[in-house]
Amino acid sequence: MYELILDENYIKKERKFFKKHPELLDRYKKLLHILRVDPFYPSLRIHKLKGHLQEYHSISINISYRVIVNFIIKENKIIFIDIGGHEIY
Repeated sequence: MYELILDENYIKKERKFFKKHPELLDRYKKLLHILRVDPFYPSLRIHKLKGHLQEYHSISINISYRVIVNFIIKENKIIFIDIGGHEIY
């Protein structure tokens, strides 16, 4: 089981995101559940980012929206960084 870490800064971004996109909330909750159990589950479409975000990974909420996370695999922790569309890259 992985520990999901959402700091205050991320939670503010998350609230703002779901005010604009409440239809994605159920899908997001499912994503969090899957992520806790198996962050490499195929439907998450996780991939390593490039460029200035190369230390992070992206997880798909759907075709248009992503969550950027930092994995600390040794300690089974996943730190959430940002949520939004492709503009967060």
